[in-house]
Amino acid sequence: MSVNTKLQGIYAISDEILTPYEILPQCVESALKAGVRIFQLRDKSHSDEWLCPIAKELLKLCERYNALFVLNDRLKLALRLNAPALHIGKDDGEFVRVRERFSGILGASSYGDLQRAKVLESLGADYVAFGAFFPSLTKPNAKPAPLELLTQAKQTLKIPICAIGGISTQNIHLLKNADMHAVISSLWSHNIQDSSTLESTHTNSTHTESSHIESTLQNRLDSITHNAKALQQYCK
Repeated sequence: MSVNTKLQGIYAISDEILTPYEILPQCVESALKAGVRIFQLRDKSHSDEWLCPIAKELLKLCERYNALFVLNDRLKLALRLNAPALHIGKDDGEFVRVRERFSGILGASSYGDLQRAKVLESLGADYVAFGAFFPSLTKPNAKPAPLELLTQAKQTLKIPICAIGGISTQNIHLLKNADMHAVISSLWSHNIQDSSTLESTHTNSTHTESSHIESTLQNRLDSITHNAKALQQYCK
């Protein structure tokens, strides 16, 4: 499968609140079962040592579903894991240095800057991401990018384009010029209260409490499956 073939469709990104680590593998598997074929592990809080075993598990899970596993920001961990893909932003190290060391699929954020994307393409980026195209719950301070930027980028760039920022079933149809659509809240959101319920599980829970937690988790996973299928349908 070529790089460009892999870089298509819904691009799921984890979130430490919406996808707490206690249930992250189940959440990711629900999305993969529903047809998502790109998953990015994004973590801004923990050390590489802490994150490594989780990343290994998620990498294997993606391999099982023939999906692309992307690590966000962490070059050293990506090299350690032999990760197939890495995504970096403007504050994640000089692109040229990262490209020299990382031989896998390398994507980079271009925000609302087409000129930056041109430079990144010339330096060996495999794809670029633009956004935020809509108000984002996970990045409320993100600078807006105009929709026409995607048209300009499609006419200018030869590498795949990823759109990000507040993407949902209500607006994904406006992003037809994007090859990939990065989603967080619209994929994982169900009921924030569910996360605290799941995280507070104790080994001495009663049978009733355990049944409630299992039911809550299943409802959440069903919601992810529904969201993933709906997003794929609306982006066609």
